[in-house]
Amino acid sequence: MRCIALDDEPIALAILQDHGQKVPFLQLEATFVSATEALAYLRQHPIDLIFLDIKMPDITGVEVAKLIGKQTSIIFTTAFSEYALDGFDLAVTDYLLKPITFPRFLQACTRAQEQQQKSEATTGDPAPEYLFVKVGYDWERINLTGLLYIEADDNYLTFHEPQRRTLTRMTLAEAQEKLPEEQFAKVHRSFLVAIDKIEKIERHQVTLGGKCIPVSPSYRESLLQRLL
Repeated sequence: MRCIALDDEPIALAILQDHGQKVPFLQLEATFVSATEALAYLRQHPIDLIFLDIKMPDITGVEVAKLIGKQTSIIFTTAFSEYALDGFDLAVTDYLLKPITFPRFLQACTRAQEQQQKSEATTGDPAPEYLFVKVGYDWERINLTGLLYIEADDNYLTFHEPQRRTLTRMTLAEAQEKLPEEQFAKVHRSFLVAIDKIEKIERHQVTLGGKCIPVSPSYRESLLQRLL
């Protein structure tokens, strides 16, 4: 986990650095005594975690926390236990009371790592934006954002875009495995359509890109459930 620390006390930062070196999954990239410099660093570098002192002379850690993006976890550090409630009101990962012992530091870091792993598992990988298909001896790129529908004819598929058609040797089942499920729907044994391109739904067909595509009764109900 990539992290930074912000504290107006250099001694406190030194302790965090010492603890951080003992945690294998932690990478303490920088320490700051200035909130302005720390926030500037965060704007330029993706950081997973920040150790944040609450009581500082020019701005409180609570105020800094409100300026940090949700993608960065926060562990508050302070010598004043009365600030603990503020930390949990902001839904921070943990709250460390100074002087910070290593076992307590490790516990907080482990909690941050578990939260990150859970978030990544929930979010999953981003949907692909394109697909390469073989055309003759070459490979051509199909941009999924512009793809209207795919038409099957035996073991060949035609990818229909507004200004282009691409024919490739592939089955519809193979195409379904490569395409993001949430963006495309099978409406007929020979057709896959881009859900966000559907303009009109009729009893036995859908319209997209000015083209009418047949819809089989067996697929119509599931399509309506996804759209309505």
